[in-house]
Amino acid sequence: MHYTLRQLEVFLAAAHYENITRAAESLSMSQSAASSALRDLEHQFDIRLFDRVGKRLQINELGRLLRPRVEALLERARELELALGQHADLGPLKVGATLTIGNYLAVNIMAAYMREQPGASVQLDVANTASIVRRVSNFELDVGLIEGELNEPQLEVLPWRRDELVVFCAPEHPLAAHGSLEESDLLDAVWIMRERGSGTRQTFERAMHGILPQMNILLELQHTEAIKRAVEARIGISCLSRVTLVEAFRRGSLVPLKTPGKDFKRQFYFILHREKYRSAGIERWLELCRQIDEASLFLP
Repeated sequence: MHYTLRQLEVFLAAAHYENITRAAESLSMSQSAASSALRDLEHQFDIRLFDRVGKRLQINELGRLLRPRVEALLERARELELALGQHADLGPLKVGATLTIGNYLAVNIMAAYMREQPGASVQLDVANTASIVRRVSNFELDVGLIEGELNEPQLEVLPWRRDELVVFCAPEHPLAAHGSLEESDLLDAVWIMRERGSGTRQTFERAMHGILPQMNILLELQHTEAIKRAVEARIGISCLSRVTLVEAFRRGSLVPLKTPGKDFKRQFYFILHREKYRSAGIERWLELCRQIDEASLFLP
């Protein structure tokens, strides 16, 4: 074999950081050792994997072509190392989830995964849809759980579960006494919404197509809990996923509003890079997500 796993690790780190010093630090290597490993890999096969632009390493077309195959090879190697050293089949797992899923669904699924696999390492990163898509595309995450629609050729998008948004207000708000909201009510209301780029905002804008430019969106916030607190303070009304509102509706601190003719149904999805090797951990995570029903996610 004319290459080492260490050389491949340096290649992936350099592709990620675009800087050999930072790549070396991430691997606990000296800069000279990392530079030598990358140089030897290229010389052994008489290839160039990066374009050198000052101190920056910019991955070239050949490097981009090989990157997913190197990712898959190293993932298999890590699984083998775990199986040999710990008699385990599941390696570390890096999951990304959008805010609604991450805060209200994924944490419970992660807990179930770790109970089932003692000693398993799971990293859960929570961000909006655009950020999760970018990080899965860059091989920074193994799997993404998103609530927005997308069309990215390099990503595989798999349906997971249905969801719907609900318009809601504080129980003291004047609209709480309405049986259902007319379009004029929607236009007169003051709205507190999730930021652009979120899956929730995407679904809301689709449902409000036609009247959106005339709507009074006073605040845009990134955090669901902040939106709920603002609505409880009667600053305005909002629209969020039903899964984020279960406890508030149960307590009566917030109340749902009917919106006839507005389609707030949507789909949650798994996203994976098409060329990402599906480890045993990834497959088990997907299977567990599908097995856990909505009711069980809210049990203590």
